[in-house]
Amino acid sequence: MARRVVVALLAPIAWTPPGVDPVDWRSALAEDVVDLLAMLNEVDTAVAVTRADRWLADAVIWPGTTVYEVPEPSPNAVFAALTDACGPAGPDPQSDAGPVDGTSATVDRYEQVAVVAGDAPDLPGLTVGKLLRPLTSRPVAVAPAEGGLPGLLGVAARLPVPSWLPPLDMDATVPAAVRAAAPRPGDLAVTPSWHRLRGPADLARLDPALNGWEHTRTLLSGAGRSG
Repeated sequence: MARRVVVALLAPIAWTPPGVDPVDWRSALAEDVVDLLAMLNEVDTAVAVTRADRWLADAVIWPGTTVYEVPEPSPNAVFAALTDACGPAGPDPQSDAGPVDGTSATVDRYEQVAVVAGDAPDLPGLTVGKLLRPLTSRPVAVAPAEGGLPGLLGVAARLPVPSWLPPLDMDATVPAAVRAAAPRPGDLAVTPSWHRLRGPADLARLDPALNGWEHTRTLLSGAGRSG
């Protein structure tokens, strides 16, 4: 089986529910996503942040989790970090793109990587699995974000990523734009979508019956919302 890693991209967030501290909100979302990934089978998990947000990674990771510091919070930067880290020369300790925690002495050579948004606290593990599954026959897969806003829930690719892959913005890119850049439409798989928490309407999409998202659930309950 191909060596695979799923990376939580803990990018800055643009919206916080009224009455909730923005730092607490961002931390709760990140911790729930990291906890979800830690429970996945047959994949390694990691976190990607900019240097300015290293505090967030340190606050939510599990022991032994690899943290990649990237120059910008984008899937392309994560792919570059994984490619550099898994290359023949190994990670560059002076680079902003690479693992910088205590686990980086030996870096796994990954063949497939998925990057998921850090603001989807109730994301089912099955949805992550469906994002990776098409990589057996296609070089890239994307999962759209549900709701009225553009953007992606996640993107997965075989390493090294194809040269045609355009710059991806998790908050703005839509699958059609990625497909338009591909040499053949079939080079891109579009997998099931899921919601992110980017506005008031997204709170209604949280399902209290789903397991997980405990930190987000607790924070919302304290702010007078049941989820």
